[in-house]
Amino acid sequence: MKPVSTVSSVGKNVRLRRILKDGKAVILAMDHGIEHGPKDFIEPHLDPNVIIDKVAKAGVDAIMLPRGLARLTWESWANRIPLIVKVTGKTSLRPKERQYTQNLIATVEDAVALGAEAVAATVYWGAPEEEQMLEQFTEIAAACEVYGMPLLNLAYPRGPHMPNQNDVEIVRYAARAAAEVGADLIKTYWTGSEETFREVVKATPVPVLMSGGAKTEEPRQFLEVTKQVMRAGGKGVVVGRNVFQRENATEMVKAIMKIVHEDASVDEAMKLLK
Repeated sequence: MKPVSTVSSVGKNVRLRRILKDGKAVILAMDHGIEHGPKDFIEPHLDPNVIIDKVAKAGVDAIMLPRGLARLTWESWANRIPLIVKVTGKTSLRPKERQYTQNLIATVEDAVALGAEAVAATVYWGAPEEEQMLEQFTEIAAACEVYGMPLLNLAYPRGPHMPNQNDVEIVRYAARAAAEVGADLIKTYWTGSEETFREVVKATPVPVLMSGGAKTEEPRQFLEVTKQVMRAGGKGVVVGRNVFQRENATEMVKAIMKIVHEDASVDEAMKLLK
């Protein structure tokens, strides 16, 4: 006999399918203003509505915004791009020793009120303040279950004692831990090769997406990594600087999506940038 779904599990599945339409997704991350400051944005994209309009035209699968930015830009994304609300954050203005924690900057209820399809929360796995972030994440996950809201964990192993946060054993530990405490989707670090990232995917029982990281010198470099992520079994990428730090942001998103959704080669994707 088929188990009866709960109301909240139905809601979570419906929202997930709006983001992962074919089981894969390209998500634009736009939480850099609070995390890094306005220096991360090139001049045309200091106005968030400009970049949101560009990625909407490219058909990006979802956009991740802090609550305040979602409120200020709603006319640009509403009924065009599924919204993921980032509910934790920090600034880089903090003292160095306080950089290993994230605090609540919004609630799951805020995400519901904004019409979001998911929420996102960061845990710095292995950090000195991991205990505080785990308690916070547990409360967020519990609220997500009540509201049928998917939860994306930015699973970032990080700490002063961690010389290589991209090490495959450390990354797959963080990703697995994230799944075990309630994440429905995971965004985590690139481990440097298709073979090692495959180990992260194999160890993680929920969809794994790669964190886009800093802008590569050439677009092709990022597209080549994206291709490796997909061959390794990843379900897509969550990308920010490799899109909004480029003038041809619309074309860049189209190129990334061609690899993620159409299994295109890097050469085929590069044709969209010319």
